[in-house]
Amino acid sequence: MTQPVTRSQVLLARLVLALIIMFTIAGLLLYGFSAEARARIWYNLVGRQDGPMVFRYFLQPTMGAIAAWRAGLVDARTGRSPFLWGAITEPAERRARFDEALVATSRIILLGLVMDIIYQAIVLDYFFPGEAVIFALALAFVPYVILRGLFARAARWWFGRQKDLA
Repeated sequence: MTQPVTRSQVLLARLVLALIIMFTIAGLLLYGFSAEARARIWYNLVGRQDGPMVFRYFLQPTMGAIAAWRAGLVDARTGRSPFLWGAITEPAERRARFDEALVATSRIILLGLVMDIIYQAIVLDYFFPGEAVIFALALAFVPYVILRGLFARAARWWFGRQKDLA
């Protein structure tokens, strides 16, 4: 049984979505998407793996995995199709699935944005808003989307196995 979404969760999800949109637009307006910008983003994505605040490379995916695990268990108990597969093959449910994922990961994405802003201020002495969005989504939302379906399948298998043993 799923828990009802509270008003504060919806407001936080909308705030995070608005920040993602604003940061993306600001990043494109300030720095564009030139070859130089893409090279900087790629370098920072690979080059930030050591040094200050490296813990976020473990913290954010772990938090995304925990959120995916909880949602995957709910999917398995309720008999819903795996998350990503359902979003792709069931057009009527696409929006609801995206909203559900955004609500589940909004705190993690917001934390990722804040951590990236702090990192950029301390290490780069500059702010690249589009880069902050890329890092927050890559480290939190992408693991959630990938792992939720895997956890749901594993839980469905486990629950089926428990019924067979009973």
